Amino acid sequence: MAELRLGPLLRYADGSSATVWVETSRPCTAEVRCADGSGGEAPTFQIAGHHYALVPVTGLTAGTTTSYDVHLDGALVWPPPDSRFPPSVIRAPREDDEVKVGFGSCRWAAPPADEPDPVGPDALDTLALRMAADPEGERPDVLLLLGDQVYADETSPATQRWLAARRDLGDPPGSQVADYEEYTRLYYESWLDPEVRWLLSTVPTCMIFDDHDVIDDWNTSAAWVEDMRATPWWRERLLSGLMSYWVHQHLGNLSPAELATDPLYAAVRELPDGTDELRAFASRADVDPASVRWSYRRDFGRVRLVMVDSRAARVLDEEHRSMLDPGEERWLREQVLDPGAYDHLLIGTSLPWLLPHLVHDAEAWSAALCRGDRGARWARFGEKLRRGADLEHWAAFPASFTGLAELIAQAGSGAGAPSTVLVLSGDVHHAYVAEASWPAGGGPDARVLQLTCSPVHNAVPRAIRVAFRFGWSTAARVLGRRFLRHGRCAPVPVKWRKTGGPWFGNQLMTLTMEGRAARLRLEQARQGGVLATVEESRLSPS
Repeated sequence: MAELRLGPLLRYADGSSATVWVETSRPCTAEVRCADGSGGEAPTFQIAGHHYALVPVTGLTAGTTTSYDVHLDGALVWPPPDSRFPPSVIRAPREDDEVKVGFGSCRWAAPPADEPDPVGPDALDTLALRMAADPEGERPDVLLLLGDQVYADETSPATQRWLAARRDLGDPPGSQVADYEEYTRLYYESWLDPEVRWLLSTVPTCMIFDDHDVIDDWNTSAAWVEDMRATPWWRERLLSGLMSYWVHQHLGNLSPAELATDPLYAAVRELPDGTDELRAFASRADVDPASVRWSYRRDFGRVRLVMVDSRAARVLDEEHRSMLDPGEERWLREQVLDPGAYDHLLIGTSLPWLLPHLVHDAEAWSAALCRGDRGARWARFGEKLRRGADLEHWAAFPASFTGLAELIAQAGSGAGAPSTVLVLSGDVHHAYVAEASWPAGGGPDARVLQLTCSPVHNAVPRAIRVAFRFGWSTAARVLGRRFLRHGRCAPVPVKWRKTGGPWFGNQLMTLTMEGRAARLRLEQARQGGVLATVEESRLSPS
């Protein structure tokens, strides 16, 4: 009999349909049966000996909530008979409903319940406990997981013991994951956590990768890529990372209509084993990143989310360095420049657009050095600095930083302009709010804010706290200007100021949008299963 190995994950949900992702122990037909009579089924497909299904659920009624069960070949497998959680539900929103969007990034898997947690309570676990205690209470309509859903390069002691039973950890890549099977171990460790498993079964999720989903500083520079491609274990690691991301995260980001026209999805479902087809896809993505689009768009009533791939779509040639390749830039413009289509624009990018000023200036300076603006010796220093200090955010791609500023100004201006343009990011292991302005004129009518929230569950060393606090200071701005002068860096059209934070801890932000109004709440996980509110603010213009 088929068993449920992982999931269910409720991924997409709109007013009439949804998708539910599962992994099973053998080939079977997965079925979702909703209490209101809606539902759907799908046969599993096979990748590297694992069996998956993304079940399309149809017949939902907008404005209703229905519980659901999962059956494999007709046998009930979810909820488990000993579940201590309320039934998993699918909420079908109405177009004019209030929209609550929770977001954060950077989650180490929580240790087993009988082991101490070295980095403190997990914000996702804590959210699940609050929701389970009050099933009719407040919950996000969607969770945005903005990168580092798994850590391929920083494995837990339990995973290292599992790896050691499989191969010699004295051989590269040591305690890091090496192949697809080892990636599946990371997802089991993270998503079989009881609280997180239930949470992901009942709240839709949108996901995008960041570097640790593959390796720290993934695609920092052309020289970095060249070095990694000369590393014997790298190709298998990268292909396995992209393959496992496509299966576990990317598929669920797509709507049923997008899935219906996706040639790779069709191919792997038609084949007895889709491993070779998916591996060929990952190989093309490695050789020609422009051949694949990981970015996507979701609309929640009058709220538009554009989730941007700021890792794999990079152009790394120093003379044409760009966060996005030309095709990706065109796609982003098409999604954003749609006057009157939305009241709030959310741009999800794992890496913050607006950083503490000293960090921004250091990254712009390093980019100028690496480009050779101060000669070969400084270029070598700039590359060493870029890698050593992780200087590879939007600021390290100066033309892309300015291009995004100009696109946001255009999208937020004129007839039909949205109330807010909000850039949602993680990565930097603290949270803050920064407001953008265009002092030279030509700024948008919308209020533009950088909202950064991380980690969900990870370490925040004291050095990070000190560095980022200093990075926002007046003294840091003076130091940053010296970097910019030395690098002969061009001025940028946008200015920004920190209006909240920095906050440190395991945390989540929640946006609540109704009509043209928007509010923000930041909550931190505390011992005892408590999410404590540390900031609440109104974001929409007065």
